[in-house]
Amino acid sequence: MSQLSFSSFDASLMVRDAQGHYLLATADQILEAARQAIEHKMQRGASFSSPAAVKEYLRAKLAGFEHEVFAVLFLDTQHRLIEYAEMFRGTIDSAEVHPREVVKAALRQNAAAVIISHNHPSGNPEPSSADKMLTQRLKEALALVDVRTLDHIIVAGGTTTSFAERGLI
Repeated sequence: MSQLSFSSFDASLMVRDAQGHYLLATADQILEAARQAIEHKMQRGASFSSPAAVKEYLRAKLAGFEHEVFAVLFLDTQHRLIEYAEMFRGTIDSAEVHPREVVKAALRQNAAAVIISHNHPSGNPEPSSADKMLTQRLKEALALVDVRTLDHIIVAGGTTTSFAERGLI
């Protein structure tokens, strides 16, 4: 987790152990608490009011992993959250993604739209050529069943890259 630094928080973030003693929180404990907080904040039916809200949600969910995670936000016709799903896990620099499985999950959720996302543990938010090709394949596969692909967001530590904002989708 070299891209994240919690040194300025060390003295103020504490966790309680099973015996009730308070100890300094580790970076992993802080990230897990952030994931739980964002999960509580954005529950089924919550509306993403702006691209910034989507990025904040995905940063909280995907930042800090030491391996790639490919996730999908399944949305209804009003772009409200149906479900967040981490669909594929990979290595430090890749994750194998199967478009068929994404389409099946979208149909199971009765999603009208999706936002796809994955993290770059390297901290580099730039989309690779493989990221661009995968996005196109997923967009085409999902379009066959009338599911719109709204964006593909790459999370790299505290920064994000939006394919929609760059005109890549």
